[in-house]
Amino acid sequence: MGMDRLVSIVVPVYNAGAYIEETIAMVCRQTYGSWELLLVDDGSTDGSREKIAAWSRKDGRIRLIAKEENGGAALARNTGIDHAAGRYVAFLDADDIWMEDKLEKELRFMEEKNAAFAFTAYEFGDEQAHGTGKVVNVPETLSYREALSRTVIFTTTVMFDLTKIGKETVKMPNVPSEDTATWWKVLRKGYTAYGLNEVLTIYRRPARSLSSNKCKAVARIWNLYRKEEKLSVPYSLWNFAGWAWRAVCRRI
Repeated sequence: MGMDRLVSIVVPVYNAGAYIEETIAMVCRQTYGSWELLLVDDGSTDGSREKIAAWSRKDGRIRLIAKEENGGAALARNTGIDHAAGRYVAFLDADDIWMEDKLEKELRFMEEKNAAFAFTAYEFGDEQAHGTGKVVNVPETLSYREALSRTVIFTTTVMFDLTKIGKETVKMPNVPSEDTATWWKVLRKGYTAYGLNEVLTIYRRPARSLSSNKCKAVARIWNLYRKEEKLSVPYSLWNFAGWAWRAVCRRI
């Protein structure tokens, strides 16, 4: 397990004190041990930073990167990418859950496929991150055109090989739905995303106003089509129809 297989795990942290120790412990339990955990504290005021600092003193693989001002998840992830020493970079959000063999299985999958970009299936979880049985299966591969109408890539499942895709390419634009914008940016350059159709992640979804979330999601995806991708109105509508249909199917 040399440095050539080191995985840099980037976690944006903003007032995640309720989850952050569980998240760090979860990474420490991974069956694959060649990793560094880059916890980018984005100006937390709830003690998150102190908890991370305590863990970092116990394990040299755990690193606190402190930002004084809150700049949002995209900029926090980009800061983590800047500090990444690994060949691979994996994204993890502070309240999501990885299965203990997530890194091991996804890394093996990437090597088998000679992939630059991989993602996995996932399951929706409740506020306690208990699986709800709602699973999002993923295709074997995903191209740019296919991805425009399928927001099936979940951030906490993504891994990039930085020897194949440079850091600047995987950095996130500071726009709403920055993660989706990033996947499209990478795929638009001709890369293929490889899907490992095994549930290795649980997406914790606390109860909140679903109707307001839906409206925001619609506005964000339309904004990405028109402003980021600069698609025509007809092509935007075509992709939007596919996106909306799959979004509904994913939640029933």
